[in-house]
Amino acid sequence: MKFLHHDIIVIGTSAGGMSVLTSLLSQLPANLPASIFIVQHLARESNSQILVERLSKCTPLQCQVAQHEQAIEHGNVYFVPQDNHLLLQKGRMLVTKGPRENLFRPAIDPLFRSAAAAYDSRVIGIVLTGMLQDGTVGMEMIKRSGGITMVQSPAEAEYPDMPQSVLDMMEVDYVVKVAEMGELLKELVYVPASSQEVIPEDIAYEAQIAERLMLDSGGITDTELMGPRSAFSCPDCGGALWEVSTGHVKHYRCHVGHAFTQDSFLNANVEALEETLWIAMRMLEERRTMLQAMAQQDRRRGHHYWSESQQERADELKLHIARIRQLLLANANSKYHKKDGQEEERA
Repeated sequence: MKFLHHDIIVIGTSAGGMSVLTSLLSQLPANLPASIFIVQHLARESNSQILVERLSKCTPLQCQVAQHEQAIEHGNVYFVPQDNHLLLQKGRMLVTKGPRENLFRPAIDPLFRSAAAAYDSRVIGIVLTGMLQDGTVGMEMIKRSGGITMVQSPAEAEYPDMPQSVLDMMEVDYVVKVAEMGELLKELVYVPASSQEVIPEDIAYEAQIAERLMLDSGGITDTELMGPRSAFSCPDCGGALWEVSTGHVKHYRCHVGHAFTQDSFLNANVEALEETLWIAMRMLEERRTMLQAMAQQDRRRGHHYWSESQQERADELKLHIARIRQLLLANANSKYHKKDGQEEERA
């Protein structure tokens, strides 16, 4: 029987991630008997190749942008392409434009979930600096599938939300500083992995959702496996959301494949509401402009009663527009100061 060890390392990071990744990879040898897969939250206009070139300068490992259906080899670092998800299957990678998860594409949870489903106890999951909760659900799936879990110490993380979210939701195997991760990984990759792990049905099913959407291999029919239907609708597509709470981390998924933790669901609702308010304000301003033009026209014709009526309606709309603008500006200021969890590394 072939010796199984922890040879699949999946890493998720967001704000502040590139400097941490360069520090971590610089500690690893070229002959590392494992493959490393990285999802970094990226802006759509980013260039993953430039980021890979930056990583290559600090490590003897072979760094490259992941390609669709590319074979997996030890000693390689595979970086997610911008505006795509990175998924794992046995022996190969899938690169997909699938639905956003936790407001992001690329997102961390799809990589972690697919790694757990394909490689169970052979996986080492690592969450580094970043904001909000992406990676928490996927990390728990790695844990439930028998893999090893590790987070950067929140005390040293530039943005501690992501590693702290994992710690709040589950018991993690290792909480370490980035400077200590390299030596720890060099030991863990040689630790025997269990060959007796059975992938939980819900994890395998959720992993298949992304693959089906990508490979166009049929619709999603067994929605009961996701859990009960919730009272909420998907902020991205408007479809029904199912509540998935098989593990300890509750999250929501729609029939199309969009997925949200509770926090990312709230943030998505705020974004949708803001967009609606901007549209409403534009329409009210157009209506006010039209009423003012009608008032002027009535004045020129000597229809003073109608002119005053139209002007009153225009003035009333001005108050509504001012209130909506005040709400939007207050929300924009709040985003600026809190950075709202969507910090992105830009190439």
